Amino acid sequence: MEGLRVVPANEASWDDLQAILTGVAGRCQCQRQRLGDRDWWYMPESERAAILRAETHCDDPRATETIGVVAYQGDEPVAWCAVDRRGVYGRVRGSPVPWQGRDEDPDDETVWAIACMIVRKGYRRQGLTYALVAAAAEHARSRGAGAVEGYPMLTGGGNVIWDELNVGPVGPFLAAGFREVSHPTKRRLVMRLDF
Repeated sequence: MEGLRVVPANEASWDDLQAILTGVAGRCQCQRQRLGDRDWWYMPESERAAILRAETHCDDPRATETIGVVAYQGDEPVAWCAVDRRGVYGRVRGSPVPWQGRDEDPDDETVWAIACMIVRKGYRRQGLTYALVAAAAEHARSRGAGAVEGYPMLTGGGNVIWDELNVGPVGPFLAAGFREVSHPTKRRLVMRLDF
């Protein structure tokens, strides 16, 4: 998309990230996948936000670590994608869905995961997730990942509420070169890109 750029989250401002994370995403602060349901449920939103701020290192372009990427349309922050080592996502590790029919170490640090993506209201249905998935995969590769996974949803051509589709649709993963690893539920795939 013309005028779209995607940067590591540490190169974005905290205010820009918060402009994207509104509604349910604002309450989550991208912590449910990392903490798992039980710890996340009882944690106040302010604590979730403090953890996210510490993990993203927003406003610190010299930081060597960050856990996601932020997309801009011109100067306007429009999308966020969480991508990090697969083992840090407690909800992924604790769910049977990603592991059904697979025999591998969930804590393999060379495998990263795209756990969540949020497109800001007003910018949805414009194909931003294609650039977001591709940039997240490149972010993982450039930081030493041997592979990156995603857990997208099959929409069947129907409308799915955005809060449910935060794992992303299948199309952007296919376009970025991911292959299907498994189809553990009727609507969910495990997809992977090996580097």
